[in-house]
Amino acid sequence: MSNSNSFTYRALKFISKQPLHLARFMARLFASIINTFHISKTAEAAELNIRIALPELDEHEYKRIAKTAIQNEMTSYCEFFNVWGATNQKNISRIQNIHGEQFFHDAIAEGKGLVLIVPHFGTWEAMNAWFASYTPMTIMYKPIKNDAADVFVREARSRENATLVPTDESGVRQVFKDLKRGGTTVILPDHTPNMGGTMVNYFGIPLASSNLSAKLIQKTKARALFLYAIRNDNAGYDMFIKPMDERIYQGTDADGTRIIHEMIENLIRQYPEHYHWSYKRFKANPELHNVYHLSIDEALAKVAQVRQQYSAETKQPAP
Repeated sequence: MSNSNSFTYRALKFISKQPLHLARFMARLFASIINTFHISKTAEAAELNIRIALPELDEHEYKRIAKTAIQNEMTSYCEFFNVWGATNQKNISRIQNIHGEQFFHDAIAEGKGLVLIVPHFGTWEAMNAWFASYTPMTIMYKPIKNDAADVFVREARSRENATLVPTDESGVRQVFKDLKRGGTTVILPDHTPNMGGTMVNYFGIPLASSNLSAKLIQKTKARALFLYAIRNDNAGYDMFIKPMDERIYQGTDADGTRIIHEMIENLIRQYPEHYHWSYKRFKANPELHNVYHLSIDEALAKVAQVRQQYSAETKQPAP
């Protein structure tokens, strides 16, 4: 049986065709079970990450943010299927309020290429169809291990005026070429690179971080915008488009990577409930490689030690 006729593929197609309000209801149900019975390792990682990143919270505020963030992350995952199953026209109509739209049109008009910086925040997949209606995009894509699921996602991504390239050197070269021709790419920068990268201060802790975004911007002279989308109560999304700090066009790729992470950190501090906290980001520090295997008290004590050492070395106040 071909992947497009498999049970998994047909099940994903069926799920993706369900109403958005049903996807959101199911997500709330799953999140309620997880928050009540604490049955998810993913939720445990998210809760630890929030405690690490925002140590200034009191216990009541921490629990409120953790509970809401887990619900929002579950909701985003369910919404991804709905976005992939909907038509481009439907997804475009769901972008109901756009803040900073002129920044995008001005950047496209320059014709220098455009790098869209999109953190793991809110429901980022909802934005693709809107941007693809104005510009073709080259997107780096890592295949999903399940073949049928991979076919399903590739079909959804490819119909959005997007060329998918692999997450390796050949894909990076293709992105460079397209940017130099005035094309557009989308990068999710807040992850740990498989190797290399740049150590940057992230919530007071130096972490190995991908410097691809900064390299793309600085070497191609493309413009850069910072994007995120937050769901609203109207079966749609509010989208925010912001110019990157002008410093990103100068200096080194390490400087640019720090600027990107500063903007992500500022966004998270503004809307901590909407960030996807489940990624084990803080093990990207060599001293914290096993932090997610420790008890909560041991993990936080180790983090505090690393943060204090970094603060002393850089003469920056610890959070």
